[in-house]
Amino acid sequence: MSTQTPAESELATVLVEALNLEDVAPAEIDPEAPLFGEGLGLDSIDALELALAISKRYGFQLRSDSDENRRIFASLRTLSAHVEANRTT
Repeated sequence: MSTQTPAESELATVLVEALNLEDVAPAEIDPEAPLFGEGLGLDSIDALELALAISKRYGFQLRSDSDENRRIFASLRTLSAHVEANRTT
């Protein structure tokens, strides 16, 4: 498992809290593992809730109709890189 960066660690905490993942510790999320399917096992509803939590926390919108979403939400690492590039807070 790869080591989380500070930004990834912060986002992992947001993810666990927003989705009420009681059986998952933020530090246990592999930053390179898939968030959907075999990895963390999230679904489309989780993606919407996570996008809302990110917009509240970081001050920018993740558009549900973006062609980039599959890449952005591929892993904690890719999501964190997107957040860091776009955050306003």
